[in-house]
Amino acid sequence: MNTGPNLIRILAVDDHPMLREGIASLVASQSDMELVAEASTGREALEQFRNHRPDLTLMDLQMPDMGGIEAMITIRDEFPEARIIVLTTYKGDVQVLRALKVGARAYLLKGLLRKELLETIRAVHRGEKRIPPEVAAALADHVVDEALTSREIDVLRLIAGGNANKLIADRLSIGEETVKGHVKRILSKLRASDRAHAVTVALRRGIIDL
Repeated sequence: MNTGPNLIRILAVDDHPMLREGIASLVASQSDMELVAEASTGREALEQFRNHRPDLTLMDLQMPDMGGIEAMITIRDEFPEARIIVLTTYKGDVQVLRALKVGARAYLLKGLLRKELLETIRAVHRGEKRIPPEVAAALADHVVDEALTSREIDVLRLIAGGNANKLIADRLSIGEETVKGHVKRILSKLRASDRAHAVTVALRRGIIDL
């Protein structure tokens, strides 16, 4: 492991050991960085952050126990200066916005780690923010879209689970006509042609996940 007073001290958070090993290998090859800790869940991330106070945290979004967004909120509530780079397979604009709103400094697609991780780490350590062009394009495509309400997202999740309107109404304790109204607004907001298309769009944009 590298040692020295001016190293960028890094915490890697991901539930896939192979990905953490890849990060560790990349960081170990650099003279200006040190991997000080790893975590596989959001709760572990908070614990390791408290123990090591890293300069920078690499944070997966999809994890068991406590997801990346919740972990980021918790860490930054306690350590407002925490610098966090989100690692994800998602390009969805809704996921990106959630991460940026809770304080992510950069957003990095896992497929680009070998190519872009090290420079992104250095850029964020310098105080910069980084968003890949394809992710920025996804944001721009939907910047004026009307967001789904929490109730509409509830309905959409149940649609994705294969539930008909009557079952959705029963599950949410609302009328079937109310469900139909929600479905109509969901289709309009997502510019979707039918229910299946709405689910596909919502998954791609990160509005829901299965």
